[in-house]
Amino acid sequence: MSPMEWMSAIDSSFLHVENATTPMHIGGVSLFEGPAPSFDALRVMVAGKLDLVPRYRQKIRSVPLAAGSPAWIDDRHFSLDYHLRHTAIPPPGTEEQLRQMAARVFSQQLDRNKPLWELWVVEGLSGDRWALLSKVHHCMVDGVAATDLMSLMFSDTTERAGGGDWSAEHDPSSLEVLVRALARMASPGGQLQMLRRALGAPVSTLRAAVEVAKATAAAGPSMRPVAASSLTGPIGPHRRWSWADASLADVKRIRAAFGGTVNDVVLTLITNGFRQLLDSRGESIAEDRVVRTMVPVSVRRPGERGVYNNRVSAVFAGLPVGLSDPVERLERIRAEMDGVKQSKQAVAGDVLTSLSGFAPPLLLALGSRLITLSPRLNMHTGTTNVPGPQQPVQTLGRRMIASYPFVPVVGSIRIVVAIFSYDGGLYFGVTGDYDGAPDIDVLTEGIRSGMDDLLLLASPPKRRVRKGKQGASAAVASSDAR
Repeated sequence: MSPMEWMSAIDSSFLHVENATTPMHIGGVSLFEGPAPSFDALRVMVAGKLDLVPRYRQKIRSVPLAAGSPAWIDDRHFSLDYHLRHTAIPPPGTEEQLRQMAARVFSQQLDRNKPLWELWVVEGLSGDRWALLSKVHHCMVDGVAATDLMSLMFSDTTERAGGGDWSAEHDPSSLEVLVRALARMASPGGQLQMLRRALGAPVSTLRAAVEVAKATAAAGPSMRPVAASSLTGPIGPHRRWSWADASLADVKRIRAAFGGTVNDVVLTLITNGFRQLLDSRGESIAEDRVVRTMVPVSVRRPGERGVYNNRVSAVFAGLPVGLSDPVERLERIRAEMDGVKQSKQAVAGDVLTSLSGFAPPLLLALGSRLITLSPRLNMHTGTTNVPGPQQPVQTLGRRMIASYPFVPVVGSIRIVVAIFSYDGGLYFGVTGDYDGAPDIDVLTEGIRSGMDDLLLLASPPKRRVRKGKQGASAAVASSDAR
């Protein structure tokens, strides 16, 4: 029999969510210094690493009658030349041109009849730079796995696997796929056996159920549908994409001054971005107004790094856009995220996701599609923060100087934000629906100004001492504060 690897419930859910207006790939644009390498040199590099990532030569195979999760099988027609693309932007080669080109590429769905990834070399950038644009379907990887994959594929330090002769196994027949799916359900590690084990250990099962119930109750307020807003509504098939960046050292300076975590500061910057966006749209911003965001949380254990799949749960948080004081926003976010951690929302979500493996794939597919079609979800936006390597990455001798992430908008959510940390920098990628969010540059500018505001408050003007007429000391602001 040919090898067949089955998708998990969460992996396959990203396939079920996808439709004509919702491509479900993630990716990004990485900028490199120096002249671009030859396309042939890049092709040789990628070919030499394919054996390290077997999924790059596999495609999806669905189970007849949706009797099981889809599987990965070898693509016997695999051609690297299909997945590697070469393009250039016209003079003057600005970053705005690059973002517009990337948005068009990100708007196009990946072909499900082939391995679900693309890698584009982009030339023509000003400032003696070039770029790599990457797309990979979300059913293959989550943010952490995508980072591992990028580090593997782009890095000159990764040993190559040789890229020697490779031959695909034969395509299994529909009957074979169906029989193996049904056999898997009844196998020792299958769904039915898992259910039997759960019923056979009632105490531990009940204890887990209680933990899930407590976390779900704590998350109850965040599960209610959000009020109508310009941030949500119908979306089309086309995308806009904007970016911003910040220094990790500056974020840590703000954290040292006001407390919280790096993630708390990042969410505060994004809050300022949404505040300015809503204000520019003329929306009323009451003091108690929040923008509710879904925050994916990795539940990947240390030993699971290097496994290319999805191991994520989610928590929900309110971004206090109604507060005008940036420090108050940070304090509010810090308190809310501390409460989220104590409630164990992410753990509960992981348990519920694993339990979804008991549901027939057809019901999971229908449920996923109903969620994306709902006009009133329980969130206005999504915010994902993925840590990347904190040392420079070299690709064919060229240093990567920045990497901006892309994540898809889903259902009625018109704007989502992704953050990627790399080599002392934080890189924000903001995806918007083309017609429903034509002004996302206002949001990214708000992220930048939010950083300026907090830095100013975290670094008060230096003061010097001046002697008065009677020898008394008077503190005055130094000239650099004016």
